[in-house]
Amino acid sequence: MKFLHALLIFCTPIFAQSNFPQEFFRPPLSIPMQLAGNFGELRPNHFHAGFDFKTQQKEGLPILAAGDGYVSRIKISTFGYGKAIYITHPNGYTTVYGHLQKAYGAIQDYIRTEHYKQQSFEIELFPKPEEIVVKKGDTIAISGNTGGSEGPHLHFEIRDTQSEKTLNPLFFGFDKLLPDTKNPLVSSVLVYPIDSTSVANQSSRPIVVNLSLQKNGSYIAEKVLAKGNIGFGIICSDFDNVSYNVNGVYKVEAFSNGVSSFGYQFDSLVFDEGRFVNALIDFPRYRATKQRVQKLFMKSAYNLSNIKSTAEKGVLNILPNFSQMYRIVVSDFNGNSVQITIPIEYDSQPAVIARETSKTSYFLRSSTDNIYEKDGMEVFFPANTFYDDFYLKFNVANKVMTVHDDNIPVHSNFRVSISDSTFANKEKVFIASVDGNRKKYNSTKFINNTFTTYTKNLGQFVLEMDTIAPKIISLKPIDGKGFRERKVVFKITDDLSGIKSYSGFINEKWVLFEYDAKTNRLIYEPNKEELMEGNNDLKLIVSDNLGNSAIFETTFFISQQK
Repeated sequence: MKFLHALLIFCTPIFAQSNFPQEFFRPPLSIPMQLAGNFGELRPNHFHAGFDFKTQQKEGLPILAAGDGYVSRIKISTFGYGKAIYITHPNGYTTVYGHLQKAYGAIQDYIRTEHYKQQSFEIELFPKPEEIVVKKGDTIAISGNTGGSEGPHLHFEIRDTQSEKTLNPLFFGFDKLLPDTKNPLVSSVLVYPIDSTSVANQSSRPIVVNLSLQKNGSYIAEKVLAKGNIGFGIICSDFDNVSYNVNGVYKVEAFSNGVSSFGYQFDSLVFDEGRFVNALIDFPRYRATKQRVQKLFMKSAYNLSNIKSTAEKGVLNILPNFSQMYRIVVSDFNGNSVQITIPIEYDSQPAVIARETSKTSYFLRSSTDNIYEKDGMEVFFPANTFYDDFYLKFNVANKVMTVHDDNIPVHSNFRVSISDSTFANKEKVFIASVDGNRKKYNSTKFINNTFTTYTKNLGQFVLEMDTIAPKIISLKPIDGKGFRERKVVFKITDDLSGIKSYSGFINEKWVLFEYDAKTNRLIYEPNKEELMEGNNDLKLIVSDNLGNSAIFETTFFISQQK
């Protein structure tokens, strides 16, 4: 992607710990702090913006306010951070607590009132500064596993309130809670022939460089014999003394002829830059092997502010009589580091391992708009949808449009349009992404006989109709039986367009059903104020994204309520 980085001057930001309050924030849990994920860690389509604190593999632990302040935002969602609380502090920072099971005390009462006022489970609230004031150490919530969480833990962030940049919590004294005397680990180094004429170790493809461990803990690589433009990539990780799991690295720096030429460190993150993680890593290799190779060069510059580079963007041009020692240093926040030295020499030998090429009729230049159309099907890529130029696979056959595959990273939305006037029930039609035997819903608009959607996912697209209502299954039969269970649980599913909305009513009054999208569970916790002696009517309405609705109705009997 040809962004505006014509020249990048390398300068490592200096973040003195004295610039940040060291005693203001306390741990958000009362148990010993252990990390399940650290700041800047590489994640699918983003960099991890905070700490994931372990919660002893269970839910239900008290979550404590890290400092004095007020609750400035509450978001209840079925994805992302799930149930999240934001606290704004008087020192210019905001802390974030995510994947909560529920809020606590007055905060939970406030949230419940808003659920009923808006008659919605998913809500976003912005309390005024005087509405919910908290003190350092107050219990604000109970730990959970909501949203996009893959297991019980607490997601914790510290943000600059004004800029909304997320900041590395280690700058705020959390390094004292997570002692670290261990060096980062570099498990692999790869050399990349960048251009069509480049060769490294007689290979035109990326190739692993063998490393030799030295007595002082550093590594010396085998000599790289190359010609043309080359770059390097590493697979690396970090550890601390107490967390017992693999984390991401804090800082990587490469030196060419003893001069810093390319590097990055994770002091802060900008949310809008998160997707650049797909440009930083070798994305095709990640898709094929799940290995994240962090590249120490940019074939085309991209605007990830954590990267500092010279004008060469980390690319080395190996010419006749070229000889140098290339050096990579990987460091953690505490200064523990590992160093790899790579001798490089010019070599004119041709490649024995040929470059994998897949030329098509469509060469896409990433810096310009690109549009492709056939048989009433069209895809439009705005400039800078992709990071680099490539040969696009595009075809239409049997009313299915193939738009390349998922081994090319996509940075921003592109448009897919399909013209078709044959459907009688157009409001039930959508553009589906084909994933094997499955078809995935894309939000679709219909104007002038054309269906249109925007997506970041390459692959196959086809028109699909959904006229089938969702399914509602009661997991604990309640017809004609006493309603004394602590929770009433339904499973709701939809095979095509997916669940969009759900509403529950008892005696014709809206009641709160909580939705867990990971398990397809819809849960109601009985509240005696919503129930009456004798017969009670329960009604549940679930709709999909195309407006198909299912209704579940039953009557249950209550007696001798306490």
